[in-house]
Amino acid sequence: MSRDRFERALLRALRPLVIAFLFVITAFPFFYMVMLSVRDIQELILEPGSLWPNAITLSTYADVLTRQGFLTFMGNSAIIAVSSVAVTLAISIPGAYAVARLRFFGRRQVHFLFLAVYLFPAIVLAIPLFVLFTMMGLRGSLPGLILVYIAQTVPVTVYMLRNYFETVPQSVEEAAAIDGCSRVETIWRVVLPLSKPALLATGLYAFMIAWNEFLFALLFLVERRERWTVSLGLSQLAGSIEIPTTVLMAGSVVLTLPIVIIFFAGERLLTEGLTAGAEKG
Repeated sequence: MSRDRFERALLRALRPLVIAFLFVITAFPFFYMVMLSVRDIQELILEPGSLWPNAITLSTYADVLTRQGFLTFMGNSAIIAVSSVAVTLAISIPGAYAVARLRFFGRRQVHFLFLAVYLFPAIVLAIPLFVLFTMMGLRGSLPGLILVYIAQTVPVTVYMLRNYFETVPQSVEEAAAIDGCSRVETIWRVVLPLSKPALLATGLYAFMIAWNEFLFALLFLVERRERWTVSLGLSQLAGSIEIPTTVLMAGSVVLTLPIVIIFFAGERLLTEGLTAGAEKG
């Protein structure tokens, strides 16, 4: 057997083993969290090492959604995340298209300045933003937090969409211009339908940032419990000695499950969007 055939046979044999190993180490923590969330606390105390519950109970989810207020927290997080995604895409699409297609003075410098915001740690920006939002009367409000998340996500979404827009053939846009489409109509009718994978990838990125972020949510909303996000509610559960572990795990599932569902629902388009622009020529 030649070296090439040996390596191919070895890789074919190792591929399913590696995939299975990676799947186990990534899925097991979530599986264990779900199993803990549906166990009775008394059973957990008596059999802490058991992975499979003797009886499944959903009382933990009823507790975390109603008594702990997670229904309200999820509503707040949904409003913040969806609004952040919508405004971020509305700003990023024309911005990324301008950087990808238009020629203007300082184009390369503007492109890299978009990412300069990530040179500063979030904690450095937290105090100035806290003072500014207090003076503007936006502290403790959801719109103020949405503005922070938009500022966080727009630079990287512009960068991601710009790479994808550059892969769209200019001949398609030229054909639309010959048919009488303006620049805005070309973006709406031609570029955006071809950019669904990239839009989904950037939208999911912005959604994850807004759904999971904790520092700015704590800074701006800690005094207004009725406006807390899911991450703030989960931190409250984790910091309380009166909350059973099973209820805490139920809160963790509630925080994680929407992201998992969205990811698997758009997995194919998401993969295409993340790899778009990786190869040129």
